[in-house]
Amino acid sequence: MSQNNFFSFYKNKKVLLTGHTGFKGSWMCTLLKQTGAVVTGYALEAPTSPSLFDLCDIANGMHSITGDIRDLDRLMEVCRQVQPEIVIHMAAQPIVRESYKNPVYTYEVNVMGTVNLLECVRQTDSVRSFVNVTTDKVYKNREWEWGYRENEELNGYDPYSNSKSCSELVTDSYKNAFFSVTDKDMEGKAAGKKAISTVRAGNVIGGGDFAIDRIIPDCIRAAEKGDNIIVRNPYSVRPYQHVLEPVAVYLMLAARQYEDDSLAGSYNVGPDEVDCYTTGRLVDLFCKTWRAQTGQEITWINRYDGGPHEANFLKLDCSKLKKTFHWQPVWNLEQTMRRIVEWSVCYIQGGDAKACMEAQAEAYIRDWNDII
Repeated sequence: MSQNNFFSFYKNKKVLLTGHTGFKGSWMCTLLKQTGAVVTGYALEAPTSPSLFDLCDIANGMHSITGDIRDLDRLMEVCRQVQPEIVIHMAAQPIVRESYKNPVYTYEVNVMGTVNLLECVRQTDSVRSFVNVTTDKVYKNREWEWGYRENEELNGYDPYSNSKSCSELVTDSYKNAFFSVTDKDMEGKAAGKKAISTVRAGNVIGGGDFAIDRIIPDCIRAAEKGDNIIVRNPYSVRPYQHVLEPVAVYLMLAARQYEDDSLAGSYNVGPDEVDCYTTGRLVDLFCKTWRAQTGQEITWINRYDGGPHEANFLKLDCSKLKKTFHWQPVWNLEQTMRRIVEWSVCYIQGGDAKACMEAQAEAYIRDWNDII
């Protein structure tokens, strides 16, 4: 199997996806269903209202299970019933500011949730490939002007970032202790050979994100109301990318390591240097694209609110991913913003948001196959 045709690999493969009701999980489900995979999702109810999951009827064509990642017994029962071959872990408390308000819950979900799922993987013989989705914020941020590499120190500052650093360490421990060919547990039983990877993604943006404290949803809400966009920190630099970029990488990695476990490891996925924008520049691009597609003028206001600490400068070095899989980003930031505004205008005007979402996923697959 080459990286060019990995989408066909998933036909009839049994995939368990945690966090499927979220923004990123909804796009993952859409892509997986288009590959012909047998998809089971495990998550709480959609975290926003409205939600992309409900608006686009994501549950149709898959098995959607409502459950808490902190509930080990329930999760184990689901794994026994589903017998997945591939597990992709996306369930998380993903908001930095929320982690300051609810640090205990954040650690419970992001750390113990990972422990619970890895324990299920350990005890489920059918699983051959596991991918834990973390974040670019797992690194100890030194405000460097260059991208962080996979061998840099893991030590996120805020509770969200730190909990995802812990999730990385938990995954590595399970990988070393249980998932090699020869290692056995204290009772002398090997968990079986399983390919285990983590992927650290940059900031994802795309149509259908209704979360609070995220810049693109804030832009959409302001544009819909005709208000000015409020920007908390226009000078922070982030590796912005369309949500389908990392989602496709998760699928590629899960498929490739399924066939060759030597490819398992930790990988960064983010945009090229040219698409690492300041927040202010990103909002400028949104305003320009919104005006081009709707004819409506919109502006933004710099209103730093002195909120809790967040990294100011953050980039990823994706050389390892590029070299190992001959990968490159498919959509640049201008293409990404056109897709975001296209979906958002469709939704606001009462169009078929599901059809728009599915068309964008299909277009991404075509572009992937043309480029990579």
